[in-house]
Amino acid sequence: MGKAKDYSDFLKLRLASLVVLSSVICYGLAASEFRLSIMAALIIGGTLLTGASNGFNEIIERDLDALMDRTKNRPLPTSKMTVPEALILASSFGILGIGILGYFINPMCGILGFVALFLYAAVYTPLKRKTPFSVFIGAFPGSIPTMLGCVAATEGFGEITLLAWLMFSVQFIWQFPHFWAIAWRVNDDYLKAGFKMLPSPGGRDRASAFQILIYTIGLIPVSLLPLFFGYTGIFSAVVAIIAGIIFALQATKLYRSLSSEDAKQLMFGSFVYLPVVQLAYLIDTLL
Repeated sequence: MGKAKDYSDFLKLRLASLVVLSSVICYGLAASEFRLSIMAALIIGGTLLTGASNGFNEIIERDLDALMDRTKNRPLPTSKMTVPEALILASSFGILGIGILGYFINPMCGILGFVALFLYAAVYTPLKRKTPFSVFIGAFPGSIPTMLGCVAATEGFGEITLLAWLMFSVQFIWQFPHFWAIAWRVNDDYLKAGFKMLPSPGGRDRASAFQILIYTIGLIPVSLLPLFFGYTGIFSAVVAIIAGIIFALQATKLYRSLSSEDAKQLMFGSFVYLPVVQLAYLIDTLL
């Protein structure tokens, strides 16, 4: 169990389940005929790919992880795993994940999987110490799972449909308040490693809180785009508006207080918002 737990901690497999959920929901939303084999490939391939992305991130940041309280007990900083061992595991998961998506679903899914892995490990991860703009870059691979689900529902080579872009857009905008709420809570730890994650140079200041608020408010019209283009109906629109207002009210509290406790509430709100809205889209298509 010891080594298995080390591998699970290294790959953050519990976190991977949240990412894969978006793919499965979007597949159900886009598919005219639901196929269990496609869903299984999405779950397995997506989990492997997310684990690989997390693994490469930890390999690159292993010395920095040792500086932060929240990450100092990870397998690499504690020498529970060696770097060659970690490289073999992350590479194997990445190759298998891309292969499963590309072979068992369609080539476009494999391409999107590779792009997500590359952007996360090779672009987003190094930029975290250089510029807050890294959050913008990281939002791309973080939103690709929605595209994977929609593209998995297309035939042949695979096609990035308008629905895929709409689902991508909702998750893309959502990631800014989500990432920044987390960064607000652990900013002191991030500073130990030189990570620049909050949008304002002042860190936990009014300017950062204002940008968080703007993105949460922006989620409301973006979440209504599937209704505007005729993919969903009134039910999901009402759910999206209510969830968006609650989310924006949480961001408003943070703007007023600048407190870590309100950032924590916003973070938990982000965990609830996305699956609730995405499931509402799915339910709308089944009604």
